[in-house]
Amino acid sequence: MPNQKKAYIIMNLVDNCATTLNDIQKDTEFEVDENVIAINQNIPLGHKFALKDINKDELIKKYGQSIGVATKDIKRGDWIHTHNLTSQYLKEVLKD
Repeated sequence: MPNQKKAYIIMNLVDNCATTLNDIQKDTEFEVDENVIAINQNIPLGHKFALKDINKDELIKKYGQSIGVATKDIKRGDWIHTHNLTSQYLKEVLKD
């Protein structure tokens, strides 16, 4: 498997997603912490993919911070975006 670490960035050990540094094609594989992650959908530059299985209602963590909540179960390698993530920021703004 080729070393493709420059294709994504993980900023903090608690992150459960990585951010792409270029477009990533479905079925691309990465080795992350001795685990192979196969990408399940095409993922555009700057978007996120799951580093592990994430359950519905679980926090999505990026750069060591919670950025939202999973609106459905997300499998390792899945694209994370508005179709399966809701922003915590929006929840706080809308409740006021």
